[in-house]
Amino acid sequence: MDPTDAEQACFEAGIKFGSLYHQFAGTPVSTDSARSLEQAIEEAIENQPYCESVTVDILDDEVEAAIDHGAGYTELTGSLMEVSMTIAYEGQTVETSMEMTDGYPLMAIDSVDS
Repeated sequence: MDPTDAEQACFEAGIKFGSLYHQFAGTPVSTDSARSLEQAIEEAIENQPYCESVTVDILDDEVEAAIDHGAGYTELTGSLMEVSMTIAYEGQTVETSMEMTDGYPLMAIDSVDS
């Protein structure tokens, strides 16, 4: 059985989140570089097919708290950012987000609309 358009749209969202997280987790980040890193992540993921928009908010307070002040930066992790994404596939629009659950970043489908 072929997937429905809604199922394919959700699959596409998962692909985008997987590449976002696994490509950028571990990237050195400081409060000084957070805005440019947000933009770089958004622009990189928006290049992918069916991706309508990506919003990345790197949380300055959390970054500052995580910084090893001897090094002046920390590594980007899910706990340091909030992400939302809109995927459009064959008339289906999927809204997604990333949230921390029990200390682990989980990606969620917030809505699927046709």
